[in-house]
Amino acid sequence: MKIAILGAGAMGSIYGGHLCLKNEVYLIDKKQELVEKIQKDGLKILENNEDVIYRPKALTSSENLGEVDLVIVFVKSIFSRDALRENSHIIGKNTYVMTLQNGAGHEDILSEFVPYERVIIGTTEDNGAILENGYVRRGGKGRTNIGMLVEDKRLILPKVKACFDECGFDTKIFENIQYLIWDKLFTNVSLSALTGVLQVPIGFIYKNEYAWNMTKELIRETLKVTKAMGLEFDEKDIINRVKETSINSPEGITSICADIKNGRKTEVDTISGAVVKMGEKLGVDVPLHKFVVNMVHALESKN
Repeated sequence: MKIAILGAGAMGSIYGGHLCLKNEVYLIDKKQELVEKIQKDGLKILENNEDVIYRPKALTSSENLGEVDLVIVFVKSIFSRDALRENSHIIGKNTYVMTLQNGAGHEDILSEFVPYERVIIGTTEDNGAILENGYVRRGGKGRTNIGMLVEDKRLILPKVKACFDECGFDTKIFENIQYLIWDKLFTNVSLSALTGVLQVPIGFIYKNEYAWNMTKELIRETLKVTKAMGLEFDEKDIINRVKETSINSPEGITSICADIKNGRKTEVDTISGAVVKMGEKLGVDVPLHKFVVNMVHALESKN
């Protein structure tokens, strides 16, 4: 397949590196220094305690690339629309656009560029971190979960699965991918946004009575929304899972917390904001989520 990956961060690099083993892969990123490093020395990934060099084609512009078979969006969600707009010329009538980004609601942006029939959404359990330009650590291999919001009439999902699995990924196709996305979202909408507002590590949430009370209410509001979506989750199971995450990551810092501390824009609109948006769409009131989203945006502007 001819694949363009928008964003050469940790996850974009991991997928771009492995997929280039059997495909024509282009890593597109605006960082000139990063792109030049990959062009010169290749993309280095530390995995299984060993440095491995991969050689995807790295570009700062897709101007002369032509249409591709698959676009994978791995930029920060607040830049998704701009990234797709700037690279819209590589999207043809047979191009599929995929997101494996954190959060929910990404399909709303992707569907501005291709119809739902060519939107693939999913989650990744892989994880990674940038060590330096062109050098990424892969923290561990996890499953890649993919699906569509409409019937896969062209049977693209089995082709994507075969393509990914051939390059070392473990890919699973889900008929109801929204269930999996919202199941993963529970931890983010409770811990991520709240640690950002409070500027505390993950472990603080369960230790503090008041923070934990707010966390449980955020979970319950989200459960009301998912129920209206026709997705059933067990409240006790979700709360216990979030509790364990807080206990087991005492010094962990969420991306929203780090972004606010460093004066950057956050991805709150596709995390807690996704609950607010879906709640408004389905007539479910989520006052605490609205408060948290407004607080995060206010804190973004503070610095």
